[in-house]
Amino acid sequence: MQDFIQTFTDLTGNWSGWIYSVVLFWMLIIVGLYFTIRTCFVQIRLFPEGIRVLTEKSHEGGISSFQALMIATASRVGTGNIAGVATAIVLGGPGAVLWMWIMAVIGGASAFIESTLAQIYKKPDGTIFKGGPSYYIERALNMRWLGVIFSIFLILTFAFGFNGLQAYNIASAFETYAGDSYSTVAMIVGAILAAISTFLFFGGATKISTWSSVLVPIMAVVYIGIGIIITVMNIGKLPEVFGIIFKDAFDFQKIMGGFAGSCMVLGVKRGLFSNEAGMGSAPNAAAAADVSHPVKQGLVQVISVFIDTLIICSTTVFIILCTGKYTVGGELNGIPLVQESVKSVFGDAGVAIITFAVALFAFTSLIGNYFYAEFNVKFISENKAVMLVFRILAVIMVFVGANASLELAWNMADILMAGMAVVNCVAMVLLGEIAVKALKNYTDQKKKGENPTFKASDIGIHNTDVWK
Repeated sequence: MQDFIQTFTDLTGNWSGWIYSVVLFWMLIIVGLYFTIRTCFVQIRLFPEGIRVLTEKSHEGGISSFQALMIATASRVGTGNIAGVATAIVLGGPGAVLWMWIMAVIGGASAFIESTLAQIYKKPDGTIFKGGPSYYIERALNMRWLGVIFSIFLILTFAFGFNGLQAYNIASAFETYAGDSYSTVAMIVGAILAAISTFLFFGGATKISTWSSVLVPIMAVVYIGIGIIITVMNIGKLPEVFGIIFKDAFDFQKIMGGFAGSCMVLGVKRGLFSNEAGMGSAPNAAAAADVSHPVKQGLVQVISVFIDTLIICSTTVFIILCTGKYTVGGELNGIPLVQESVKSVFGDAGVAIITFAVALFAFTSLIGNYFYAEFNVKFISENKAVMLVFRILAVIMVFVGANASLELAWNMADILMAGMAVVNCVAMVLLGEIAVKALKNYTDQKKKGENPTFKASDIGIHNTDVWK
C-alpha cells in the first residue's frame, strides 16, 4: 500500500508539473496579454486611481476596499514569495526576476477583469457581499453546474490542500529550534493554530477581514524593512545587480538551450502562480467589498498583484542578490538560502527574523484561503449544518497539516487549482466584454468630474442582484 501511495504521489507530481509548464503557462500569458490590450493597459493607466479608491470607506458593517485588498493580499502573499523566488533564482538564474516583474504587469489586467466581474455579479450576504467566479458563471453564463465544479475545485484546493501546506510551513519554521523534539513542537503549533483558526473561521468574513487588515500590513512592513536595510547596506552593488538581471534575462541562447528550466519559464511561472492573477481565487475577496462602482475594486485588486510580486517578491530578490549568497544550480535554495542571506547581515538574529516572517506569511495565507473557500461553500449550499461541518473539517485540516507533509494532498491541490484556472479563464474570455463596458462607464463618469456610481442597465445587462 505504501508503495502504491508513493507511486501515485510521484505520478500526481509529474502531472502537476506538466499542467503548469505546458497548459497554464501559455493560457495565463495569452489571457493576460489579451486583456492588457483590450483595456488599453488599465493596470498602468489607472493605477493612481486604484490608490485613491483605497481611501474610500464602506457602509457600517460592510467590508471596505482596503479590507478586501488585505484579504486578497493575505492569500496571495505566502511562503512562495520567499522560497519560490529563491528557487527561481537558483534554478533559472537572476534573469528570472525580470520575467517575474513583466508577468506581474501582464497579470494585472486579468486581475482587473475577474475582480470587476465578481463585483458586478455579487450577492448580498447579511451586511456584506459574496461572489466570485462561481457566481458570475451561474448568473452571466447560466451554467450553475460549472460554477459548482469551480467551487468544489476551490474548496478542496484552498481549505484543505493549501491550508494544510501553510500549517506545515508554520510548524516547520520552528524546526531549527526544536531539534529532536520537533514532533512535540509540531503538535503544540498545530493545536495553537487550530485554536486560532476556530476563533477566526467560526467568526465569519467580517472577523477575517478585520484581522487581515491588521496582520498583512505588519507582515509586509517587517519583511520589506529587512529588504530595504540590506539593500541600503549594499547600495553600491545595485548597478551590478540590475546588470546581472537584465543580461541573464535576455541571454536567449541559454534560454532556448534549456527552455523548460530557463530563467524565462521559471520567472513567468513564479510571477503567475505567486500573484494568482487569472486563477479565480482573489475575485472571491473582491466581491465582498462595498463600493459604488465595480471597477473600483477591479483597480484595487491590481494593486494586490503588484504588492505581491513587485514589492514582496522583489524584497526577496534584493535580499538574495545583494548579499550574493546564491549559486545558480547550487544546493542552497528556498528558505534556507534567504535565511543565510539575512544572517550574513543580521547574524543569528536574521534566522529568527525569517522564521517569524515565514510563520506570519503562512498564517495570513491560511485565513485568506479559508475566506475564499467559505464563500464557495455558500454558493453550493446555504445550509447551516453544511457550513458547520465544513468549518470543523477546515480546522482539523490545519492541525493535521501542521503535523504531516501531505505531499499527495498538495499535488492534488495543485492539479485542482489548474482546473480552477482553466474554468475561470474561459469564463473571463466569454464575459470580458462586460467588464470592459463597465470600465468605459467608469472613465466616462470620471471625465465629467463625478464620483462614479454603477447601474447594470447602463451597460446593457439586467441579471445582477445588487446594481439595479
